[in-house]
Amino acid sequence: MSKLAEFKALEAQLAVQLQQLDAMKNDSGLKQEIEFEQKLKALLEEYGMNLRQVITILDPSKGGSVSAAGASSSVQRKPREIKRYKNPHSGEVVETKGGNHKVLKQWKLEHGSDIVESWLQ
Repeated sequence: MSKLAEFKALEAQLAVQLQQLDAMKNDSGLKQEIEFEQKLKALLEEYGMNLRQVITILDPSKGGSVSAAGASSSVQRKPREIKRYKNPHSGEVVETKGGNHKVLKQWKLEHGSDIVESWLQ
């Protein structure tokens, strides 16, 4: 794209955005929201509070502190137990914490899941 074409495209985009901005300036809903925001900020400043504190006052379940939310996510589940399977046909032993073990999968394909689970020691 030539620089002139790029310039004209940007100029057209700017004209569209300026029209949208003018339309929004005359929107009564926007004026009302701006007025509300200004009054809310003044009120927060007057009482020395921040938005998070106000949310906690209005809805304690939603406005919990960050540390409380972080503490619940840091709780670890108990580690998986090691399972030990012994193949009675070959005498081979497999120790695993999950069911995604290569040899264990192969045994389940060959002998069936129920039978292999019966080999659990």
